[in-house]
Amino acid sequence: MSRRAFPFSLLPPDTLPDARLLLAARALRAFGDGYISLLLPFYLTLLGLSVLQVGIIITATLLGAGVMTLAVGSIAHRCRQRSLLILASVLAIAASLMIAFATDFWPLLLIALMGTLNPSSGDVSVFSPLEHSLLAQTVSAPSRTALFARYSLIGALVGAIGAQAAALPALAADLWMLELKTALQAMFLIYAVTALIGMQLYRGLSLQLEMHEQALSTPLGKSKKIVYKLAALFSLDALGGGFAVQSLLALWLFQRFDLSIAAAGAIFFWTGVLTAFSHLAAARIAARFGLINTMVFTHIPASIFLILAPFMPSLPLVIMLLCLRSALSSMDVPARTSYVMAVVSPGERPAAASVTAVPRSLAAAVSPAFAGYLLSLSTFGWPLIICGGLKIAYDLLLLRMFGHVKPPEETQPGARRD
Repeated sequence: MSRRAFPFSLLPPDTLPDARLLLAARALRAFGDGYISLLLPFYLTLLGLSVLQVGIIITATLLGAGVMTLAVGSIAHRCRQRSLLILASVLAIAASLMIAFATDFWPLLLIALMGTLNPSSGDVSVFSPLEHSLLAQTVSAPSRTALFARYSLIGALVGAIGAQAAALPALAADLWMLELKTALQAMFLIYAVTALIGMQLYRGLSLQLEMHEQALSTPLGKSKKIVYKLAALFSLDALGGGFAVQSLLALWLFQRFDLSIAAAGAIFFWTGVLTAFSHLAAARIAARFGLINTMVFTHIPASIFLILAPFMPSLPLVIMLLCLRSALSSMDVPARTSYVMAVVSPGERPAAASVTAVPRSLAAAVSPAFAGYLLSLSTFGWPLIICGGLKIAYDLLLLRMFGHVKPPEETQPGARRD
């Protein structure tokens, strides 16, 4: 299939049309995740669950996502990734419908273990490794980081709009005299609709995307060692991030400053906007300074801002630090994804994406329950400090272990594009 160039504002050069379908599916999922990450803890507390139980359920969603992603990664080299994305969409629809009507802790916990609900502002579901692998097949190596930057931009920007949509249940309850619980349940039904539309987008993907020059008998071949090292490091980053996923960050703001859902939605809208446009800057910075340097030297200041937030005496100062953090903390996302796709062969990409994603989900699944416990003891914000400290440790280890391992395009500076 010949490659087709799109305008710079839409996609980088030499990008296949299938990329548009994958970006559209990412946008739909990001919109739902944007409001679900805020409404989920609020909805669970409205049902009468304790802060600790909320933390356990959030842990279960991340644990379920990790197990599902591991299972998919082990079979993706033998199955059509498009079919796996469609199956994951069916599970997302089912989970959304069930959680809208479940009210007790144990049924909610089982639904969370399905792993298709996302309590984070980032993409920690089974969808992302499969999409990453397919997206890498739609673009040439010099434009790969720029395409992943746009993928991350769309996810963050639409996710910010989704965070604003978290105010809709309260608005609907006031305008139409609905019970707040009913309005919240309607948002889960909308989440199911977005998953249904996403499933139709996946059905339109070209089968040629999954044709590789070499067939692999195992998910990972010669790249196994480097992938496992990266997975171990990414798990440390995720362990820290699990202490401050957006649902728990919102819960801390609810407790510390008695914040309303509408106010929280506004805050996370603007932090999401800053995160979104930082992705485009990341592509340019990576083209100049390298993927690993971009990941490390934007991440460390962001972690420092997060550590300082609990010490601030007022909400405006906390918001300022959270905004500064958002402007830097996710620049590593497109760089990290592009780096993993660059250092493995095309046939290994589905497994590499899954293997590096699974430890992130499993490690992140450990943290929320502990964070919920800490928040039940104090509103100071200890989880934010722990999160920042672990992330700084990850950055320093990443620089030491992989600072010298360059992807192919960084050995040919003249070929880079953004």
